[in-house]
This record gives sequence, C-alpha cells and structure tokens, in this order.
Amino acid sequence: MLEVETVDRILGMDGDGLPVLSVYVGIDPDDRRAFPSRVDGVLHEARLLTKDPDLDREARLSLRGDVERITEAVTEEHLRPQAVAFFSCSGRGLFEVVELPRPVRDRLVVDATPWVRPLVAVLDEYHRCRVVVVDRAHARFWDLYQDEMVERGKLRDRALRKPDYAYGMREVATRNKAELLAKRHYRAVAQRLAEDLRRRVFDIVAVGGHEHEIPEVLDHLPREVRDRVAGTFQVHPREEDLGTIRDRAQEVVDRYERTEEERLVTEALEKHAAGGLAAVGLDDCLWAGATAAVDLLLIHDEVMRPGVVCADDGWMATSGDRCPICDNPLRRTPDVVDELVQAVIDEGGSVEHVVAETRLRDHLSAATLRFPLPPLPAG
Repeated sequence: MLEVETVDRILGMDGDGLPVLSVYVGIDPDDRRAFPSRVDGVLHEARLLTKDPDLDREARLSLRGDVERITEAVTEEHLRPQAVAFFSCSGRGLFEVVELPRPVRDRLVVDATPWVRPLVAVLDEYHRCRVVVVDRAHARFWDLYQDEMVERGKLRDRALRKPDYAYGMREVATRNKAELLAKRHYRAVAQRLAEDLRRRVFDIVAVGGHEHEIPEVLDHLPREVRDRVAGTFQVHPREEDLGTIRDRAQEVVDRYERTEEERLVTEALEKHAAGGLAAVGLDDCLWAGATAAVDLLLIHDEVMRPGVVCADDGWMATSGDRCPICDNPLRRTPDVVDELVQAVIDEGGSVEHVVAETRLRDHLSAATLRFPLPPLPAG
C-alpha cells in the first residue's frame, strides 16, 4: 500500500550529481506474465543513454547499473498490483520498488531527482473512507483505502423484533419503545464514528443501508462527522457480499473526489478573476512555487512540460539558460511540473491532481496562495 512516508522517502533520494532513473510500468491483469517484457521495452531509452557520449562515464555506468537492477527486480519479485514504479541510482546505492493500486502510464524519466508526480497523483486519488452499513439495531464498519477494505468492527443493540404486533395504547407504547431503542443505537454509531474521527482514522464517510433509514442515521451524526459524509448508498444491511458493499462505497468516493476537484478548480479560478490570492497558468504557478507562496497547487492530470531549474535559489521556468535571480546556469529537467510539485511539498503546501474535466485543462495549473506574488525578476 502506498503511504505518504514512501513518497517522502523517495523525495529524499539524492543522486549527488548522478542521474536518478524513474520507471513506471502498468501491469495487465489478464497477462501478468508479459510484465517483464513490458519493463524491458520501457528500459530501451535508458539503454541508449548508457552509450550517450554527452554523459560522463560515471553517469553512464550508473544508468547501466540501474537497468540491470530493475531487470533483476522484475524477475525476483512476484508483483500483484496494477502498476509498479522503480527508482534507482546505482552509483549512489539507491533503489526502491513501489507497488501502485491503480494503473499509470508507462514512462521513463532520467533526471537529477526522482520523478514522483504519479505517486503524488495516486495519493491524491485515494481518501481514507470509513464505510458503515446500518439498520435500526446493527452496524458494521470497514475502512476503504486504495481499493482494500478492512473490517473495523460491529455494533449490535437491542431492538423490538416486531414493533407493529400490538394494538391501541399498547401499540403506541411499543412503537415508542422501538423508536427509543433505534435512536439509542444510532447515537452509539455516531459516537463510534466521532471517536475514530478524533483519532484521524478516516477522512470521509460513506453510509449504506435501507433508503428510508439512512436519513435517521445522518440526523444523529455530530456536525464534525456529518461534514465528512461523502455520500450514501443503498444496500441491504445484512448483505454478505463484501464486493458489493465495496463497489457501492467506491462509487461514493469516486463521485466525491470528482466533485471536490471541480469545487477546488472553480474556487481558485474565481479567486484569481477577483484579484485574490491565486495564480493561474504554469508560468505564474512556477514563480509561486519558487517563492514558497503556494498553499494549494492544482495540476491537470498527466500534464508534463520540459523546463529548467536553478539549484541555488529554486527558480523554475519552461525555458532559459541562466537564472534571472543569481545568473547561474540552469539545470534542464524533462518535467518542470514535477519540480514544482516537489517544491510545494517541501514548503508544506498541498497538491491536487485534477482528473475531472474542468476549466483547468485550458490553464494546466492553478494555485491558491499564502501571500501576494512579488514581481517577476527581470531577465
């Protein structure tokens, strides 16, 4: 399972002057035996670089070792995910394999730093979802994260089996008793969710059950939990097929993610149009990243742009030879957007890769800012 700590560890990989090889390869679930040959095909570009006279001998030898190490790892590992990422700098003894829970495009990037954007995008895509299926006397809890659903317990409270069997005054008393027991049960469910939220066990909640009972459950949730409800789904509370529950809960999460992306894009673009603390377009976002001004960076999914970076002051741009701040030579990078993502993470900002079709497609990137951008340096 991909964790934030994994991305942080890879961000810390330092080639110290030698190239870092980043390779992402998807796995065909219908033909997993083809994975080694698929990796071999992606590594073709790296093999060509091992013979490139423009690279110094140490860099070529390091890349040759990277290709060999990745080839060995493919034969050694029995991989079952939907995609795999390899990060290697053999000249510095660095190597890591990361299994991914969803497909990514096959890509190879050779740069001074690891290419982590697909990892960050995968983390963006997955919220820790608490799934709860409830009726008037029972509740079952699971955690859904990166397509894995883990049971987190059950609640069972007393209920009247047939509250409609009596007549007259007795009927009224029986129904009142049944309602009292149901409300007590819903409060117990709400308390359990509130306690787990305070422990930061989950980010969002998906509530399942009978259509007519779900509103009662929601009414008993405290505000802090109700604000985390991503949506609801209909399912029989005694449904035994966990695949059915997981699929319906995942639909809730997917809808929530797309809606959240659309909201964030709309807010950023409207803030920018009103002259507020926002930047729109790659050039302005690169400058915002260089000045540590980014609070939230929005990137249209899969976009890549070559560019340049200054190792001394963090200047990033899509082109140029010398830094306009310090006049030092700029390092070329195959994906300056990845450099921007890493800079934002390093400065404590957040990154959201937008998969939904929004107006961000026309701008590639947007950001909400912590403070107004200073004037761009002349140059």
